[in-house]
Amino acid sequence: MRELVVISGKGGTGKTSIVASFAALAEKAVLADCDVDAADLHLVLEPKIIRREDFTGGKRARIKAGHCTACGKCEELCRFDAIYFDGPGNGKVDKTFRIDPIACEGCGVCVWFCAETAIEFGPEVNGEWFVSETRHGPMVHAKLGIAAENSGKLVNTVRTEARKLAEQRGLEMVIIDGSPGIGCPVIASITGATLVLIVTEPTLSGQHDMERVAQLTRHFDISAMVCVNKWDLNPQIADEIESLACKRGIEVAGRVRYDRGVTQAQIHRKSMVEYQTDGCASDIREVWARVMNVIDTAGASEPS
Repeated sequence: MRELVVISGKGGTGKTSIVASFAALAEKAVLADCDVDAADLHLVLEPKIIRREDFTGGKRARIKAGHCTACGKCEELCRFDAIYFDGPGNGKVDKTFRIDPIACEGCGVCVWFCAETAIEFGPEVNGEWFVSETRHGPMVHAKLGIAAENSGKLVNTVRTEARKLAEQRGLEMVIIDGSPGIGCPVIASITGATLVLIVTEPTLSGQHDMERVAQLTRHFDISAMVCVNKWDLNPQIADEIESLACKRGIEVAGRVRYDRGVTQAQIHRKSMVEYQTDGCASDIREVWARVMNVIDTAGASEPS
């Protein structure tokens, strides 16, 4: 099975728009939206959910007001200032302690040292993940809860389910829309991938963040390519980005021009290659062809 991950060093480079077009161009693939903090691939592909599961990423503490004696040990030990003395009375004391679920880091110290065993420490639902059908094939995606953590674990869940789905349906490729940046969800998105496509833009911040994410792929020894989106907004920096990529041993997948049709395609909930055949749609097709050539070459060189 081959995994293509599309990532970007920063947000707003057009990564998801390119992934949506790749989904239309791929014949046999499972799609996975691993940008769980701000998923938006579904806005273009209009998935129909066929399976919905809760995501449990950690634990949270909760004080059982009826058992609390207001001794204050939990507040004393909490390093995250998550415990407040403003809980309801219980017949024994006028006020009890309360744990702020957002401030709580789930360390469990208060649970261990509560002499009255008045603190519950159970699984916390941090979001949901879904298996859906789209007009371009099956898709696994997710939604992390507000202020919830463990995005890397949720990304791993999405990738694992996407692989299972590909095996069940006999599909040969998983196309992953990764997160921007270089943090935990990005690392969870790219680990063990066949190829990473880095989408950047011709700005100084785009160039800087492209280099950071390229360093990340080198650290994990993952093959990478670079695509400069909206390159004609600043041809000079586009040239510098491609030159820098070549110096780092990263192959250039191609350039995609700025095209106002992208906005119109999004309004119509279509990918660019579905909406039109010229303009940046033709550029994306060329990038896809180069990416697939590299993936096919890599697959052919693997021992059987």
